[in-house]
Amino acid sequence: MDKKTVATNRKAFHNYSILETIEAGIALLGYEVKALRGALANISDGYIGFAKGEAFLENVHINPYEKISTHVLDFNPTRKRKLLLHKTEIGRLESKAKEKGLTVVPLEIFFNEHGFAKVKLGLGKGKHAGDKRETLRRRDMDRDMERELK
Repeated sequence: MDKKTVATNRKAFHNYSILETIEAGIALLGYEVKALRGALANISDGYIGFAKGEAFLENVHINPYEKISTHVLDFNPTRKRKLLLHKTEIGRLESKAKEKGLTVVPLEIFFNEHGFAKVKLGLGKGKHAGDKRETLRRRDMDRDMERELK
């Protein structure tokens, strides 16, 4: 079984220059795992928050699983979800996130080969409008060159 991608954050690659990536586990409830298996997630507005030496995945929307029982009435689709990282990784990411212009964003949620839900985090530096235009211009030029070579 290969890696099965559930949700990607294409907006992050547009708004940030990703300097490094790291893989982390997510502490989920049972019905959230079922919903993720059905690809019912949106991570485009998500970010990583730090509190009391722990890292949390915040503002990530996981739609409720359609066959959820009625006794789960307090379902919050955008609740904080704890990230499973080593203390040294959390400390390193938190210190880098405090630097000017750096932030930690979720890039994709996927299931690894063992069936565990994971999130790929990216340490990014915000792009300015000119940088975004340059990236688009470079991508168009590369696409044109590929077309010419065919």
